[in-house]
Amino acid sequence: MENRRQPSVASLYSDELGQRVLKIASNVFFVFFVVLVLTFTVFAITYKPPDPWLQSLRSYNELFSSVDNSTFQHDDSILVTGDDLKPNVDTAPGPKAITEEDVQNTPVQLAGSCDSSTSVINCSDPAVKSSIERYNFLKFPALNFYEYRDPVGGAAKNECDIAWKYRSKRAKTRRIYRDFRRYILKKDAACAISVHKVGKWHSGINARPRKGGDASSTTDMEKGVDVVEDSLGPTSWQPNTEFYTQRYLYYERGGDYCKSMSQFEWSFLCALGEARYLNRTFVMDLDFCLAGANNPGHEDETNKDFRFYFDYEHLQESTPMIEKNTFLQELQEWNSKHKTHAILPHYIPNFKVAPSSLRNDTGTVLWRRFDDVVETNNYWYRVCEGEAEKYVERPWNLMWKSRRLMDIVTAICNKLEWDFDTVHVVRGEKAKNKQLWPNLDADTSPESLLSKVQKQLDFRRKIYIATNEMESDYFDKLRSWNEVYLLDDFKELWSNTSEWYKSTLALTGGQPVEFDGYMRVIVDTEMLYRGKKNIETFNDLTGDCKNGVGRC
Repeated sequence: MENRRQPSVASLYSDELGQRVLKIASNVFFVFFVVLVLTFTVFAITYKPPDPWLQSLRSYNELFSSVDNSTFQHDDSILVTGDDLKPNVDTAPGPKAITEEDVQNTPVQLAGSCDSSTSVINCSDPAVKSSIERYNFLKFPALNFYEYRDPVGGAAKNECDIAWKYRSKRAKTRRIYRDFRRYILKKDAACAISVHKVGKWHSGINARPRKGGDASSTTDMEKGVDVVEDSLGPTSWQPNTEFYTQRYLYYERGGDYCKSMSQFEWSFLCALGEARYLNRTFVMDLDFCLAGANNPGHEDETNKDFRFYFDYEHLQESTPMIEKNTFLQELQEWNSKHKTHAILPHYIPNFKVAPSSLRNDTGTVLWRRFDDVVETNNYWYRVCEGEAEKYVERPWNLMWKSRRLMDIVTAICNKLEWDFDTVHVVRGEKAKNKQLWPNLDADTSPESLLSKVQKQLDFRRKIYIATNEMESDYFDKLRSWNEVYLLDDFKELWSNTSEWYKSTLALTGGQPVEFDGYMRVIVDTEMLYRGKKNIETFNDLTGDCKNGVGRC
């Protein structure tokens, strides 16, 4: 029988030791893998990328506001709304094409018969329109032109009025504006014409676009020209439809009333988001309270109108709405006529019922009840907290600034010929608070401003200063270097003879409206966006943090 070699003790020990080492190594690797997976999971949940369009819904909302306290304390020197966000799809037509040959404002030969001995110009001649297009291309390089109407005669024989649509090349909004101007043309001996001089914004009154009717009437004016279509008869709600066939969401006034504008927007868009989530007509309360914090030198002011500040027309076109007083009147009339089929609202105690619980509610009216007592339980935005954040989306893209105010912005830009730089100077209460902003006051002093502006802007450039500084002569030193403009230099745009004034009287039933502090913020903000160069307070003028020491 063959003898088999028995393994030695050393060999057995070596094999056992190798197995133990292998087992320990595999355990260590497994623990390392588990830790790595957990770390990656936590990082993926908590990470917020810098690009707001890649963020989660919650992070996207925090881009505009945050809920650190029940009462928001935000810097309202800049107002960002949905029309400041660059749209993903531009629905506007392409701008008017201008070739390289059109760059020179050279005379254009008249197409029809011409008498060079007279200065009379036929405005309907195609050469007139072509000359104006070339001239505008050179005169307003910051604009894209989208459409020209046919020129019409002006006040004199050598004048023509023409209307066009345009938009700033630097604008992020999809809004397109219209202007109509008067042009003085000259004709040479060869019957070729060119533009000699152009009038101011809206000077070409004969070309003012209208739908028809009497030329002196403003009611027939084309939509989008000076007249804002935000009356209480919304296009998205049909008053002739039987009242009970509609479904409504109504928020009673809560503790948000008379809070800061940041808190109002955060709460209002929560309510509007729930209405869109539930596919219900939103009951809109246009009665607005402007907080004193947004209107320096004033106490809280009630009986303001939402349409003073925001574009109600755009909201109407985007979301089914009905004005509050109209809704309550319709509800009362329905119940008085149909007593056996009266509509009994489903009353909901403030925020305690989640929107998801109301998705299948078939009641005609969902009525969220809030007390106007200032308590956190009475704030509208609490409806969107917690789980509701996952499915109720605040429609920031629908919140646009009032077109009445945007028309003032456009008028200022036209007066500055769309060729200016901007300087944002934040002072006010922040400059007085040396504990949070120790250097702001000195860094924005007249001497310091002059020194810093000289290094960044060219000599004699037009600059528009957006500021909350109350002293009108504070920036006089800058005038030695630049052509300085402040908002108050354009007071005629909201005077009692202005289009803005007439438009707001129509909303108040004839009661004059003050051009208040928050309206100034809106106009200043939009002017900052349109400057060719922009100097910011907390980026260029001072090293202080925008939100105070240690809060950069």
